Amino acid sequence: MGFCLSLISRSISSFCGCTILLLFLLSCSCFTSTEAYDALDPNGNITIKWDIMSWTPDGYVAVVTMYNFQQYRHIQSPGWSLQWTWAKKEVIWSMLGGQTTEQGDCSRFKGNVPHCCKKDPTVVDLLPGTPYNQQIANCCKGGVVSSWVQDPANAASSFQVSVGSAGTTNKTVRVPKNFTLKAPGPGYTCGPAKIVKPTRFVTQDGRRVTQALMTWNVTCTYSQFLSQKTPTCCVSLSSFYNDTIVPCPTCTCGCQNNITQPGSCVEEDSPYLASVVSGSGKNSYTPLVQCTKHMCPIRVHWHVKLSYKEYWRVKVTITNFNYRMNYTQWNLVVQHPNFDNLTQIFSFNYKSLTPYAAINDTAMLWGVKFYNDLLVQAGPLGNVQSELLFRKDKSTFTFEKGWAFPRRIYFNGDNCVMPPPDSYPWLPNATSRTMA
Repeated sequence: MGFCLSLISRSISSFCGCTILLLFLLSCSCFTSTEAYDALDPNGNITIKWDIMSWTPDGYVAVVTMYNFQQYRHIQSPGWSLQWTWAKKEVIWSMLGGQTTEQGDCSRFKGNVPHCCKKDPTVVDLLPGTPYNQQIANCCKGGVVSSWVQDPANAASSFQVSVGSAGTTNKTVRVPKNFTLKAPGPGYTCGPAKIVKPTRFVTQDGRRVTQALMTWNVTCTYSQFLSQKTPTCCVSLSSFYNDTIVPCPTCTCGCQNNITQPGSCVEEDSPYLASVVSGSGKNSYTPLVQCTKHMCPIRVHWHVKLSYKEYWRVKVTITNFNYRMNYTQWNLVVQHPNFDNLTQIFSFNYKSLTPYAAINDTAMLWGVKFYNDLLVQAGPLGNVQSELLFRKDKSTFTFEKGWAFPRRIYFNGDNCVMPPPDSYPWLPNATSRTMA
């Protein structure tokens, strides 16, 4: 940083034009971006492990596994895609548990034709129901990978690849470059592949240990800034002690623009709703939202419901305004200082997250399986809700100055936009009577 500052000072003394200085600031490589850092999950990442299991006459057979070490961010439908660039002229002879999206030009091969000859192949997971002779462990889930906390048994995805025209020893194999993970779009930044100690495998009976012939790892971290330019969710607030309902900020996720851009949103009572949703284009994963002032696919409402002598109660409602998306295995992360006194939660699963060591102020909430783990698309059933009961800590508890409202909320790992603090429902001068 000191080097950059000295160069800036030289630029100022050498050039009078502000434009030249601005261009220099934008291009200075000394400044680093922290967009991929998540304060609530500082160690979360997706680690891709590439294990060479055996050598072949012209290459090797490897098992590639993605481990989702993120606590609450999962990969939802339509699933992940993984791309890389070969270091030499490698080809993929065959695959299990996955497939490349394109074969590429294999005209130089006579007889047996490889599965893929592209310099930069893109691999996707196979779908559920794939024949058993094309499967391996942790494959064939359509690219859907659960978060580590929500469903650790399904927090990994694997495929097997047979690589040809590659090295046949540890010294002649070259590590692929430029790994790109899309899940299911941009958002992840992957570092370079690093050769690590070979992975060790323990048999089911625990009596034998084998190991890979060679292993390299790739670490990918998530950035909401890369994922989308506009937010995807917002928060509204209300309380029993004030009639004010604080809505999501206007135009949080865009503005209604049906005049200049028809079809940007759909009115809830539109007689053409069914036809618009069914004929909504090729990419059904692009949100088609209900017309609202905030225009967000997801709204989270936090209502301070009741105050008892020793407890207080909150109702949380998640509403889906997206006509194109059912959110399977949704989750909510909420930061509030009273979570260390959470007494009971109704109809949601709960796990305490401690991103700040001993401070217990962050909770992860998600639906109960087969009951409310599916947040269906916009409509009468497009919401889930639960209530939380907190014990009052006399040293910290208050309804004043918006203390009862959350500090931060994530939906499916993306930060939701909060209303401005000066708009929160304030405690009236004459406080409401506490219930017995």
